[in-house]
Amino acid sequence: MIKIVDLHKSFGPKKVLDGVFLEVECGKTMVVIGQSGSGKSVLLKHLMGILKPDSGEIYIDGQEITRLREDDLLRVTRRFGMLFQSAALFDSLSVGQNVSFGLERYTDHSSEEIREIVRDSLAKVGLHGVENLMPYELSGGMRKRVGLARAVAYRPEIILYDEPSTGIDPIRADAINDLIIQMKNELSVTSVIITHDMVSSYKVADRIAMLYEGKIVEEGTVEEIRNSKNQVVQQFIHGRSEGPIKNW
Repeated sequence: MIKIVDLHKSFGPKKVLDGVFLEVECGKTMVVIGQSGSGKSVLLKHLMGILKPDSGEIYIDGQEITRLREDDLLRVTRRFGMLFQSAALFDSLSVGQNVSFGLERYTDHSSEEIREIVRDSLAKVGLHGVENLMPYELSGGMRKRVGLARAVAYRPEIILYDEPSTGIDPIRADAINDLIIQMKNELSVTSVIITHDMVSSYKVADRIAMLYEGKIVEEGTVEEIRNSKNQVVQQFIHGRSEGPIKNW
C-alpha cells in the first residue's frame, strides 16, 4: 500500500530525512517511533503531500505521488484520513459540522446521507448524540475521538495518526489505542502512526520502525523490536538517558 524509497529532506543546513526506506503492507499498522525532532512529523507530512522531498519517491498503491500535480495529488490524498495531535477541530463549528466538513466540500452526498455518515462515524468512536456540542464543551479524550470520527467519515483506505496518545491521561490514551485497533478491524484500513509512546506502540502495531538521524535504523515486529540488539533502539524503548542517542 505504501512504499517510501530513499527519501531526503533538508531545511536549510539541517538534514531531517537522510534516505528513508519504509514499506507498509495493505491493512497493516506501522508505528514509527523516534525522539522529538527526529523527523517523524516531517515524514508524515510527506505522506500527506504537504511537503515535497528534496529527492526520493513515495508510492501509494503503486502510484508515485511526489511529482503529481496538485489536483492529481488531491485525488490520492482523499483516500487518507488524518488524526492530528491536537485533534485540530474547528472551534467555531459544532461536533457534527466538524465531522461533516470534508464530506460537504468534497463529496456529492445528500444532506441526509451526510447526517447519517456523521452519526455512524461518531457511533464508531463511542460518541452518541454529541453532534450539537461545541469543541470547548468536550474533554481532551472526546476531542481526540471526534477527530478520529472525522478521519473515518470518508471511509478512508489509509489513516495517518500524529501522536494519538499525547496530551491525554493513560486511561483515555488506552481507549484511543482500542479505537485504532477497532478501525483497523472494522474498516480494514492501512495505518501509519507516529509516536514516542511505547505502551501504545506495543499494543497497536503490526510492525514498528525507528527513525534516528534521518534514517530508519530498525524495523520489525513488536517482538523483534523488543529484542533488538541495536543500542539506539534499546535506549529509546527503555527510556534511558545515557547511551548513543544524542542531539536531544
